[in-house]
Amino acid sequence: QVQLVESGGGLVQAGGSLRLSCAASGRTFSNSAMGWFRQAPGKDREFVSAMTPSGGSTRYGDSVKGRFTISRDNAKNTMYLQMNSLKPEDTAVYFCAARMAYPYSTDPRGYDYWGQGTQVTVSS
Repeated sequence: QVQLVESGGGLVQAGGSLRLSCAASGRTFSNSAMGWFRQAPGKDREFVSAMTPSGGSTRYGDSVKGRFTISRDNAKNTMYLQMNSLKPEDTAVYFCAARMAYPYSTDPRGYDYWGQGTQVTVSS
């Protein structure tokens, strides 16, 4: 069992930055592929970024490529999402997810555990 808790969301002006954190419990974090997804009101859950257990391979959604950076610290059981140059269209609830299979997935159905989400609001 893996429990995930996101933090770091908030209200920011367009062009600003936020760093999200995802704290994981359990000993399987270092063996888990991890992902970030987001969901805006009335929209499907959207892939943001994902990484392999070691962090050696990452992938980004087209809408965030070049602006967001995913990282992890396996010693701290924590994953991060650095979000720069934020836009109003980045406004959503952001979720972290853990996957017990390798390597990672861009499909939310490929993840086994989810956090409760953290709200990110970008004002224009």
